[in-house]
Amino acid sequence: MNPLICVWFMQVTSVCRRFAMMLAAVLCSGILMNSVSAQHFPTKPVRIIVGFGIGGATDIVARTLAQSLAADWKQNVLVDNRPGASGMIAAEMVAKAPADGYTLMITPQTSLAVAPALYGKAPYDSLRDFTTITLTGYTPLLMVVHPSLPARTFKEFIALAKRSKEPLTFGSGGVGSSPHMAGELMRAQLGIRITHIPYKGENPALADTVGGQIPMMFGNLPVALPQTNSGRLRGLANTWSVRSPLAPNIPTVAESGFKDYAIATWFGLLGPANMSPVLTMRIQRDTARLFNVQATKDKLTGMGVDLVLNTPEQFREYLRGELVRYSKVIKDADIKAE
Repeated sequence: MNPLICVWFMQVTSVCRRFAMMLAAVLCSGILMNSVSAQHFPTKPVRIIVGFGIGGATDIVARTLAQSLAADWKQNVLVDNRPGASGMIAAEMVAKAPADGYTLMITPQTSLAVAPALYGKAPYDSLRDFTTITLTGYTPLLMVVHPSLPARTFKEFIALAKRSKEPLTFGSGGVGSSPHMAGELMRAQLGIRITHIPYKGENPALADTVGGQIPMMFGNLPVALPQTNSGRLRGLANTWSVRSPLAPNIPTVAESGFKDYAIATWFGLLGPANMSPVLTMRIQRDTARLFNVQATKDKLTGMGVDLVLNTPEQFREYLRGELVRYSKVIKDADIKAE
C-alpha cells in the first residue's frame, strides 16, 4: 500500500476513534444527568391535572396519589381539576406542558380513547403526545335507579325500558365518560330506549338521581355504592364481568343473560411526551410502591378500585388496544357527541 495512503488511513481512523469516544462521553453524560435529575426530583411543586370534577372516582384516585407522593417526596403535589370537553381540555394542557415531570395527569379512558373517536378529532394524539407511566387500576360501574322506579331487577328494568312510551333518561359525569359509554352500549346491544343527560361531574348527576330529578344513572362504584348501601338508590347491575366483593348482592349485566356486555373505568397516570425514561420509571416505581402501602391499598380497594400498577411499556400497549376497542364500540353503536 502507498505510504501516503497508509498515513491518511491512520489519521482518519484516529479522528473517527476520537469522535466515537466524544460521542460516547456525551451520551453517557446525558444519561448520568438524567439519572441525577431523576434522583433529586422534585425540587418544586408537582401538579396532577384531572379533567373531571371534584369528588368523582378519577378525582379520588388522583387525590390519593397526590397525598401519598407529597408525603414521600417532601414536596407539594397539587390536584388541578380542569373539567370540560370530556377531559380533552385537561389532556391538551398536559400534552403542551414541559416534559420535566412537574405536570402529570390522572385520567380514565374518556379523554384518551373515547373522546377523540366520539368527536372525530382531538387537539392531541393519544399515543404520540403523552408519556405513559402506569395504569393505576380500574373500577366497575353500578347501574343505580331511584327507589320510585318500579323495576327491582335488571330484567324488570329492560322490560320497563322497552314498553315505556318515552325514553327513560340516565345521567353521567359527562359526554364520553365511562358511565355515558355504559349507557350507550346498553342501548345499542339490548335494544332499549334510554336518553343520556350529561352533567359536569358524577356528583351533580348523583345528586339529581338521589333527588328523583332523573330516574337512573351509571356511576363509578366508589361514588355510587354509598348511596345504594344507604338505601337512597337501588343497585340493579354491575357493568363489569364479575361481581364486586364490595357489592356482592348486585349482579352483573352478564348474569342477567347479556353475556357480551362488560365495561369498567380505568385510571391512567401520564405525562407530556418525551419525558426521560429514567424519570418516568422513577415516578412509576414510586407510585407502585406507595399504592401498595397497606393502608393506601386498603383505602383504594375498599372503594372498589382494583390496582394494576403496570410498567410504562405495558400501559402503552394497553392504551393502544383501548383506542381500537372504543373506536369500534362508538362506530358500531353509532354513538354521537351531544
